Amino acid sequence: MNSKNTNKFLSTVISFATKGARESSVRTVFTFLATIAVGAGIHVTAYGGVPLNNLQGTGGIAFNPLAYTAGLPWDEDEGGDATNAVERADSALNGVVSRPQIGAWYVNLNDAGINWWAGSAALTFADRVEVSGGYGFINAHKYGDKSINTYNVGAKVRFLDENAFDTVWVPALAVGGVWKYTDSRTVEAFRLDDNGFDGYVVASKLITQTPVPVLLSAGLLLSDEVVNGVVGHNDYDVVAFGNIDILPAENIAIGLEYKQGVDAGDTSVTGGHSIRNHDYWDAHVAWFVTKKLSLVAAFAETGDKDKFYRKGSVKNLGVGSGAVFSIQYQF
Repeated sequence: MNSKNTNKFLSTVISFATKGARESSVRTVFTFLATIAVGAGIHVTAYGGVPLNNLQGTGGIAFNPLAYTAGLPWDEDEGGDATNAVERADSALNGVVSRPQIGAWYVNLNDAGINWWAGSAALTFADRVEVSGGYGFINAHKYGDKSINTYNVGAKVRFLDENAFDTVWVPALAVGGVWKYTDSRTVEAFRLDDNGFDGYVVASKLITQTPVPVLLSAGLLLSDEVVNGVVGHNDYDVVAFGNIDILPAENIAIGLEYKQGVDAGDTSVTGGHSIRNHDYWDAHVAWFVTKKLSLVAAFAETGDKDKFYRKGSVKNLGVGSGAVFSIQYQF
């Protein structure tokens, strides 16, 4: 893809993602990432891949974590031979700390009138311990909350490498957690907590013996989240999640993602009824433009947006469906 066409494509994504948004920080983040993509990514010929920074900042896809850790090694330069001082310094960092990676997401749950922006950064220490941080801004004006801010801090440890013990079938295994905070007005309205903690275990495996490579990932999540933690936190539940992607070309991934809804228990204002999140799923296409730049487009379904307001039910609580876009960059 030439520079002119790439500029045009990225400009279209940015224009759609920031349409109607008054928050200058949103425009700044997307413009910054696009500048990196146009200025640096075009000249690299290799292709990147997963994990991406998910909506909470953890190395994964959109909603779910993967067992792989974020960040490229420092010695994977474009033809660098570690002969000059800078390259030797970079090489010395390899195995100590990875290159950082950043991601920005825009979720447009159009039928619910919800716009969700998220930005994050992640890196890995000792080729095994990932740390991440993320920020989200959600405008849910139709539901009376135009400015929800979320903050996430995560850590993940990959304790078993993919294809360990000289096999071709052992998956990568990891455990991790994310501390989440939200300032949503719904926290008070539902008598929820404004912060909570997710813990998870996940297995991921890239199968290359099939006609096209297939990435499989599945895990268990311990969480107290209500609407992904955006609305608040309550009681803990254990749920399942999973991903499947095929790679028809080395720089394209097409897949599905599923996350079971957490049953977060009841509160003093739910009349004894338990708050159960609707199951989430998305269908996505990821384009690994270069070794460092990835673009994602998806359609996400989170459940009936009006069920609570129409029927007063907190069972299968959802916030609608819509388009999802992401820009990811690995330094």
